[in-house]
Amino acid sequence: MIDVRPSQQMRDLGVVQRGAGILAEPARAFDLPAERDVAEHVVDELFAAMERIGQVHPFAKGMGFAAPQIGIARAAAVVQPPGDAPAIILLNPKITSSSDAGDEQYEGCLSFFDVRGLVPRPWKIMVESTALTGETVTTEYDRGLARLIHHEIDHLDGLLYTARMRTGIAPIPVEEYRQTGRAWVYDGS
Repeated sequence: MIDVRPSQQMRDLGVVQRGAGILAEPARAFDLPAERDVAEHVVDELFAAMERIGQVHPFAKGMGFAAPQIGIARAAAVVQPPGDAPAIILLNPKITSSSDAGDEQYEGCLSFFDVRGLVPRPWKIMVESTALTGETVTTEYDRGLARLIHHEIDHLDGLLYTARMRTGIAPIPVEEYRQTGRAWVYDGS
């Protein structure tokens, strides 16, 4: 049997991989409620992709997916928190504030799944997003969920987590990461 690398597996499941131009460009915002049907279609596509990927790889710490990662340059992301919490749909999200306090934890990305990188992130973020009806919604996220949400908003801004890593720190192979015993945990607080 041929051993398939994690990034190749994600590519085979339809995940756009690092180096593709769409991952380096800011996603286009939705005009809501006028583009409600378009936004709903994009969200449906994100959920379908998450379902495909979830059948192949368990995401005990939660998972997020941004529209550019499936080749759609629109400002939509879906985050599935760990456990049984409902998925969070983000349309036109923007971080409006963040805590000064934070930490540095390993992150992975479906668009280059062979490595993990130590990324500093704030413990709390305030996010402004748009509901399908056009209303603005502001939500505070903290700890692991803030990390997941921040990562996906970065995708919508055309950034990969490597842009947030400290100078001189490089991602490590996933096999090495598994031996570190370090992983961030969403504790619900």
